[in-house]
Amino acid sequence: MELGIGIGWRPEIAAEVESLSGIDWVEAVAENLCADHLPDSLVRLRERGVTVVPHGVALGLGGADRPDPDRLAGLAARAELLGAPLVTEHIAFVRAGGPLVASPRLEAGHLLPVPRTWDALDVLCENVRIAQDSLPVPLALENIAALISWPDEELTEGQFLAELVERTGVRLLIDVANLHTNHVNLGQDPAKALDELPVEAIAYVHVAGGVEKNGVWHDTHAHPVSEPVLEVLAELRSRVDPPGVLLERDDAFPPGAELAGELDAIRATLRKAAPSAGRGPTPASDDTAGAGRRTAAAPVPAGSRDRTAVAQTALLSALVAGTPAPEGFDHRRLRVQSRALAAKRADVVAKVAPELPEILGDGYRAAFLAYAGSRPMSGGYRRDALDFAEHVLIAGGPDDPAARRRLTYWWQDRSGARPPRRTTRLVRAARAVLVGK
Repeated sequence: MELGIGIGWRPEIAAEVESLSGIDWVEAVAENLCADHLPDSLVRLRERGVTVVPHGVALGLGGADRPDPDRLAGLAARAELLGAPLVTEHIAFVRAGGPLVASPRLEAGHLLPVPRTWDALDVLCENVRIAQDSLPVPLALENIAALISWPDEELTEGQFLAELVERTGVRLLIDVANLHTNHVNLGQDPAKALDELPVEAIAYVHVAGGVEKNGVWHDTHAHPVSEPVLEVLAELRSRVDPPGVLLERDDAFPPGAELAGELDAIRATLRKAAPSAGRGPTPASDDTAGAGRRTAAAPVPAGSRDRTAVAQTALLSALVAGTPAPEGFDHRRLRVQSRALAAKRADVVAKVAPELPEILGDGYRAAFLAYAGSRPMSGGYRRDALDFAEHVLIAGGPDDPAARRRLTYWWQDRSGARPPRRTTRLVRAARAVLVGK
């Protein structure tokens, strides 16, 4: 299906998106939409004939566990509500622990890279097939940006994606900003990745901005698209004519005129990089090289899920719970990733519970980062906000009596109970010690 030029729809820029000219389609974060009701802006866009694609962020198809049926049902419901031609997700894991390793469940709150090993590939392929069987439309998966790499990987990114497509027939959502991120952070050549992956399986392309700090590229989606990212887009366009290209922006939203300028730069890059008539560009098609066609499902080899679970739990525990770094990882990069995860938690909690930074004032961020350093997220961000508020109250904060009363009332209103008494605190402390052993 030809999608054309699109932009990521976000509530903060809904009006700007509606007013942009030349927009053929939009993408909306699936988890931010109700399963039975659409925002008025998306209703108006659909009435104008604009295609809306739901983009999931929470399935964790690269994780050791099989996909959660409720999450799959929710994604399917949103696809049907939108009349979407496909749904998209990520090649990533977002949680670890649990029954497979007999440990508490850990949530990353972020997309983390899957080890490019045959074990992890076997698990991913089975999870993808489960998802495909549960969804009413085709599935496409996105390559992610990474700050860290796994030791002893057995496949390059291009080889890993090619094997995934060959085994499952899944489509690809190629993020050229993520290819650039991995070039800066991990030394991976975007051109080589594009040479190795099956470009004919591409459903569409993401373009986004980021920023480099101390030699590390942060895929922020809050900065303008940089020239190096456009150069990767040109590399891709020289190989294939993608069915769709979409601009992503998730924070620090600029005026509509700036968004329009970035879209114009994307269009110009695609025009300039298009192969000459003599060379003949490779069209992205549903009917080539197995793209979109399922192969016979092979069982996951014995032990693959268990080994993947152990490895992912050890990494995530080091990132969010302060346990020792697994052997072979770059300790400095792990610290960078750990700080990035905690910072994202602080930012998202401030958005889902804006009363917290309002009550705590300038002390909010430091207090949250101190809390996050020793308390992994075990549920969603709303649960995280409640747990943080409870932690502050148990510790005797805030110092200002009026702020403490406000925080207490806020916590009671959302948790349905009063802050825990001393006996409850002692029980929880003892439980925490036992869990940590």
